[in-house]
Amino acid sequence: MPEAAGKASVLFVCVHNAGRSQMAAAWLAHLAGDRVEVRSAGSDPGSAVNPAAVEAMAEVGIDISAEIPKILTADAVRESDVCVTMGCGDTCPVFPGKRYLDWKLDDPAGQGVAAVRPIRDEIRTLVEELIAELAPCTER
Repeated sequence: MPEAAGKASVLFVCVHNAGRSQMAAAWLAHLAGDRVEVRSAGSDPGSAVNPAAVEAMAEVGIDISAEIPKILTADAVRESDVCVTMGCGDTCPVFPGKRYLDWKLDDPAGQGVAAVRPIRDEIRTLVEELIAELAPCTER
């Protein structure tokens, strides 16, 4: 973990940074609070977050409507402890000492909210597992 921050940093990457990575980042920020630093980016960012992803997350009380897709940079990877890819292929730069996870998730692009809900729920489960490993809650 970065010494200065004292907490893990996670970068979520998908192609357009408009669906999966935005939902994952929102889940992590929502569930872990300030225990984990959260970033997301795309190898070929879209112009806006997928409206079906926005609607699916709003259904569980998380607003991602103001998020903007961001380009993946080597600095974003370098500054993160864990890089979680979601279908971005070989476009994610690899640095020694970083942990890489690849989550196999359906692409919500072009899908309606009914198709996005199971993806949203699968992402939540994966994020909860990641939190349990990186930043377990010590208070009960």
